[in-house]
Amino acid sequence: MGPRFQDRADAGKYLAGLLHRYAGDPSVLVLALPRGGVPVAFEIAQALGAPLDVFLVRKLGVPGYEELAMGAIASGGVRVLNSEVVRKLNISPRTIDEVEREELAELERREQLYRGGRPPITVANRNVILVDDGLATGASMRAAVQALHQMKPASVITAVPVGSRDTCDELRSLVDDVVCGECPEPFFAVGTWYSNFQQTTDEEVRELLERVLAHRHRRAVPANSGW
Repeated sequence: MGPRFQDRADAGKYLAGLLHRYAGDPSVLVLALPRGGVPVAFEIAQALGAPLDVFLVRKLGVPGYEELAMGAIASGGVRVLNSEVVRKLNISPRTIDEVEREELAELERREQLYRGGRPPITVANRNVILVDDGLATGASMRAAVQALHQMKPASVITAVPVGSRDTCDELRSLVDDVVCGECPEPFFAVGTWYSNFQQTTDEEVRELLERVLAHRHRRAVPANSGW
């Protein structure tokens, strides 16, 4: 079974087609989970004519096995733990706190780096489409969803081009809608379903956010304004 998508931009265009019912809705806000979710979300925001922002989430990796998530943290001081992993590996609260401190520093660094001092877009009363490049365990997405609910959006829609069927199904009880483009079985890892899954860089994230801002500014300035 081969890859489903050429790269994240290709996946974003595909996912935008599944979200076409939100096109032109001024209440819609597209939020991307950096870094991999940003190129996907960029294509969606462009297709829907919606604003784009990042929503910072950091995975809490098990020390020595960092790819294994024992939880995640998100903007707004939210922490979500995978109790099964914590229990099976007998991970101490002190270890969790140490990993959290390190990831919190990185989360705050990226907030500044990606936005360049710009405040985040207001979430309250918006229909938020929360985007990532795929769903495996879903720890980062669950942390983001929990944080978003504290910000009083009108609704939360999670959208990924590919994901584990079990994880996508588990999310349905937490959000208003789940759009999971492909749920291949067996799932393996998210990167398996991309021909090009190179890591998205900080520079790419900034560039895409700035392109969206510039595009929206051009639309907002009247043609005869002299600008």
